[in-house]
Amino acid sequence: MVQRIPSPGELEPIERASRDELQALQLARLQWSLQHAYDNVPHYRKAFDDAGVHPADLKSLADLAKFPFTEKKTLRDNYPFGLFAVPREQVVRVHASSGTTGRPTVVGYTKGDIDVWADMVARSIRAAGGRPGDMVHIAYGYGLFTGGLGAHYGAERLGCTVVPMSGGQTEKQVQLICDFQPSIIMVTPSYMLNIVEEFKRQGLDPAASSLKVGIFGAEPWTNEMRRTIETEAGIDAVDIYGLSEVMGPGVASECIESKDGPVIWEDHFYPEIIDPDTGEVLPDGEEGELVFTSLSKEALPIIRYRTRDLTRLLPPTSRSMRRMGKITGRSDDMLIIRGVNVFPSQIEELVLKMPALAPQYQLVVARDGHLDTLEVFGELREAGQSQETVDALCRELQHCIKTYVGVTTKVTLTPPMGIERTMTGKARRVVDRRPKNT
Repeated sequence: MVQRIPSPGELEPIERASRDELQALQLARLQWSLQHAYDNVPHYRKAFDDAGVHPADLKSLADLAKFPFTEKKTLRDNYPFGLFAVPREQVVRVHASSGTTGRPTVVGYTKGDIDVWADMVARSIRAAGGRPGDMVHIAYGYGLFTGGLGAHYGAERLGCTVVPMSGGQTEKQVQLICDFQPSIIMVTPSYMLNIVEEFKRQGLDPAASSLKVGIFGAEPWTNEMRRTIETEAGIDAVDIYGLSEVMGPGVASECIESKDGPVIWEDHFYPEIIDPDTGEVLPDGEEGELVFTSLSKEALPIIRYRTRDLTRLLPPTSRSMRRMGKITGRSDDMLIIRGVNVFPSQIEELVLKMPALAPQYQLVVARDGHLDTLEVFGELREAGQSQETVDALCRELQHCIKTYVGVTTKVTLTPPMGIERTMTGKARRVVDRRPKNT
């Protein structure tokens, strides 16, 4: 593995700024963002008024705690464009993540937003060791998912050569890596392990490839997985964090010289850690739920967005900005399957739309090799159905889940009362059979 550590001269001034300088910038941008949201988004005007606060009440960073939270439900309730703070004609791109049927969470970007996003991903790639002229193989999915295009624009902004491979076609991934000789790959960590296995299947040594750095995100991964990837692929593996509601990939990213947790780019995203039950802001170092407020977004300002990710804020090391620890879990019931956010309630809604199925279901999450799998169990309302009918219902539910949630599943339908209940009579909704790693 070759570490490419930037010299001080390669860093932006804000990456070397004092804490006082950074906080002064944050306060000014936070005051602008609150006012921008209040003036241009009816939801925020009402939410602020209902909470008895006004943007002018923000005199210090600590005053942000007076303002109400935004949740994923807020985006769904204002679907599709109700949270936009600029005329729709000024929105140059729209992305969306999977949501309940017909109601994904929609985010929009002005040209200025796209520029900031590209800058943040470029900064992230540089922090990971990337330099102008490097070839970057992007195996994140392209489309409404923010991963592929977010990585793409950032790599181009840095001056890299981009290979927009997208996901899937593992044999072709290996072929292009061998033929094009990229030095950086951006992909989910679990799919990287699949690529490593495909190298071996073809009789090739993955550690002998041209790849030097892997920038991995879109799903939680452990330090054990990092060690495995680095050993098997002979690369430095760094963590990039993001979510579409806040921007996309590049909200935070690790530095190759320390690999001690993603640095939050605090000049554009203000982090808080709260008690998930009370909403109280917790001091740095304590574990709680991560909350973000955008400081520069024009099309979709986001105020105190509850990510539901459980982590903690850590002091600066390689940069002037704070880091986030490994995500230890979530404060809601969301699952992440191959980079796709899946809520049990999404499956429930689809099950309830099928009259032949009882309102019971169970999701079984397992691991096949290095990839997570999801099997959905449902119950028939009536016994004695023909196998042909049952198979057709399985295919219908499987198709609906793929269409509306965006994840491929296996569907099994049981006779009435075939799904296990707890002692209270309630169905056990999620069974997680994945190995527990640290």
